[in-house]
Amino acid sequence: MPTTINDKLISWATDIDPGAIRQAETTARLPIVAGHVALMPDAHVGLGATVGSVIPTSGAVIPAAVGVDIGCGMVAAELDVSEDQLPDSLEPLLGRIEKAIPAGVGRGHDEVGRAADRWLAAHRPATTLANKQSAKAAKQFGTLGSGNHFFELCIDERARVWVVLHSGSRGIGNQLAQMHIAAAKRLAKDLELRLEDPDLAYFVEDTPEFEAYIGDMLWAQEYARANRDQMMDNAMGEVFGFLGFGRETRRINCHHNFTQRETHGDRSLWITRKGAIKADTGDLGVIPGSMGTRSYIVAGKGSSASWTSCSHGAGRRHSRSRAKKLFTTDDLARQMAGKVWLAHRADALVDEIPSAYKDIDQVMGDQTDLVDVLHELRQVLNYKGT
Repeated sequence: MPTTINDKLISWATDIDPGAIRQAETTARLPIVAGHVALMPDAHVGLGATVGSVIPTSGAVIPAAVGVDIGCGMVAAELDVSEDQLPDSLEPLLGRIEKAIPAGVGRGHDEVGRAADRWLAAHRPATTLANKQSAKAAKQFGTLGSGNHFFELCIDERARVWVVLHSGSRGIGNQLAQMHIAAAKRLAKDLELRLEDPDLAYFVEDTPEFEAYIGDMLWAQEYARANRDQMMDNAMGEVFGFLGFGRETRRINCHHNFTQRETHGDRSLWITRKGAIKADTGDLGVIPGSMGTRSYIVAGKGSSASWTSCSHGAGRRHSRSRAKKLFTTDDLARQMAGKVWLAHRADALVDEIPSAYKDIDQVMGDQTDLVDVLHELRQVLNYKGT
């Protein structure tokens, strides 16, 4: 159940850094915030706005609150395959997935060119992309990226197999976001808004800057969704090719870095979810834990207090730099015992160790009023960008 910090801030997090509370309080004091900011159980300090926050605004949006990975989110596919039908060794599948879904900073995918060209021809952002940007967007279509983006093979409580994938709008989404964040900062300075945090600069409705941002943001969201679907399609080919049988029975695709206009009560507001997913009544969502722990398939309960939202994952407890100081590759190997993963790249994955994240079970316990758990997934194979 939530804790009321003040009349402008409500928190569902029982494990949260005081700095995240202070950061959210700064956001909540903005004149454009209409109502309270809601902190999800996985909330932690971010750039400008807190990761794991839901921000209602009237007549304006904050580009940095959406973030630089516009449209980042999850896709999960349920298969008609049971655990006892899996082969004893999944190591060969890891190699196949690595070839089918390139991962890592700047990595591209030459073999998805036709699908990328078709999608880009049918979808145009508000900002005209330079040739170099268009080429990069096409090449990175169908690729995973790095950091906490991942592909996993999971088993639910019924022994049913799932494929779960986390990624976003790649380099082009980042470039568009950075461009608009910088423009919002310049505009705030010109208008002498005197913001407590310059990263909370915003665009007001009915201005050219607002329309340009919304257009690019919506485009990047769709690019991110299409990117996840393309990767999932590629993965399905490899999984079923490896097994020699099977089919996909259900797919859930949800953003967790986005803003959209919604009606709450009698008000039309922009609801920005930075590291949070929409959890209106019946909305299906995917909430991953850290690598090596559990993930959850959920249905929203439509909580008005959370602006019909819930957490997007476990949430970091330690920054990447701090995690590298606290933990070793041996620590990571112990926490990944019994799973197939990129063990030979452990040096590059220490900052993603499960101990760098909050306890996903505690996070889920903190939001029983926001979602119902439909399925609990445990990972048996993890592939993560390095």
